[in-house]
Amino acid sequence: MEEKKRNIIFSGAQPTSELTLGNYLGAIKNWVALQEENDCIFSVVDMHALTVRQDPKKLRERIIELLALYMACGIDPNKSVLFVQSHVSAHAELAWILNCFTYMGELSRMTQFKDKSQKHADNINAGLFTYPVLMAADILLYQANLIPVGVDQMQHIEITRDIAQRFNAIYGDVFTIPEGYLSKTGAKIMSLAEPTKKMSKSDDNANATIFLTDEPDAIVRKLKRAVTDSEALVAYREDKPGVMNLINILSAVTGEGVESIEARFAGRGYGDFKAEVAQAVVEFLRPMQEKRKALLQDRAYLEQIYREGAEKARARADRTLRKVYKKVGFVL
Repeated sequence: MEEKKRNIIFSGAQPTSELTLGNYLGAIKNWVALQEENDCIFSVVDMHALTVRQDPKKLRERIIELLALYMACGIDPNKSVLFVQSHVSAHAELAWILNCFTYMGELSRMTQFKDKSQKHADNINAGLFTYPVLMAADILLYQANLIPVGVDQMQHIEITRDIAQRFNAIYGDVFTIPEGYLSKTGAKIMSLAEPTKKMSKSDDNANATIFLTDEPDAIVRKLKRAVTDSEALVAYREDKPGVMNLINILSAVTGEGVESIEARFAGRGYGDFKAEVAQAVVEFLRPMQEKRKALLQDRAYLEQIYREGAEKARARADRTLRKVYKKVGFVL
């Protein structure tokens, strides 16, 4: 019987700020599941971080911390390729070539460029404009065919597909055309302060977001302040977005069904409800937080992981880059 071909999956996160509970439940939890039956490549995409000014010392620390957090969440370097983007120079090299096959009009339509330009009006740099091309290089280098993304990232997958198809039309079958993978499972966690908006790691309001590294007292405080309403009824209804969000959080971290949660809290106020959600989140995050702390105590081990990961990634990326160099006419 022929063995089923494994999908090649690429994903990554920037080391610019802490990951949130929403990031874990909506994305990283799915990455952990995907690595069991797929060929997964996960990166700390530090090159992308430079579109915004960074403190070099803090950036170096955050790169290591994010690597440890990936592993603490369940990304296994024995099952997946786990590496730091800047350690594989092929990302930058392919990005330059793909820049020459990407049109200004395509890049100017990218929502992220418009949003970040407004937030960082004093630093609208070329890297911010060509950011999607580097993202395309990240994906195409590894011939990835499935890219786990949120709905808001699908525009990046579309431009990656356009660039790959344009290159292939000129030079033949060089790149795999990737598809965005929208997980069918994974809770969508909203802001604690504005429950109609997605929880964001870049939210200016620190009380709106639960970070994976938050101390227990911070989690309790944030959930105690979470926006609900004046009805004092724990019910899963569209007109109660704050309460719905807290029910989703409790359901996601405990596995208890929505109806069961509603029934248990019938006749009880928001005080009890918020306290239980907070305790459940604290207990849910505790094992991950303890593992992360232990990993950060062993810098030699983390260095071994990212160096070995870079070697594996480099071997794969260089195969694609050599093929591209040959196709465009460079002397090898």
